[in-house]
Amino acid sequence: MSPVRLELNKLEIHRPKGRWKVYFILVADHPDKKDQMVLSIVPDTPILVVPSQHNVIFFEPKGNGSEGLLLLRRELPPSRELNVHFHVMHSRRSDREIGEVLNVLQDGLGKDASGFFTEMLGSTSPWLAIAKTGLPLVGRLLANIPDRNLGFVSMFERFGKEFEKEVEIDRESRGGHVTVVYTWAVA
Repeated sequence: MSPVRLELNKLEIHRPKGRWKVYFILVADHPDKKDQMVLSIVPDTPILVVPSQHNVIFFEPKGNGSEGLLLLRRELPPSRELNVHFHVMHSRRSDREIGEVLNVLQDGLGKDASGFFTEMLGSTSPWLAIAKTGLPLVGRLLANIPDRNLGFVSMFERFGKEFEKEVEIDRESRGGHVTVVYTWAVA
């Protein structure tokens, strides 16, 4: 099996406001257990977007060999498919604790949450393992967090023949009030 990675390259917010504090909630297939998914929040503190950015964040720095914001890295499963859900959130508090959001999600999922793991999927951020049956609860729980959900994007990928010719493929998706540009890479 080949290692794959998912990077975020660009985020554009389609709202008139010019100041945002954004963070991302990722839900991805568990690397070892078919009946579970894992959930994490990136980055550890919200990203400040100021009016001079015109509601656009570029995560890929200029220069050769530069990469976007790493969201996950793992081995490609035998099915050659990966399911990733991506939620863009705006923190309404300047001192938002990401751990607080994870705890709200864990408490709300109850028996469908089976604990935190670190150093999973190429990241040292904590990942919460959840049963696939609890996945529909995630959207409802996000509505209970006092932050604004700016949009949801499915980053599902079926790694077909196009990945035999290209090792990196950029995708662009729009959901809610956001457009995201991301890269799936096989190497």
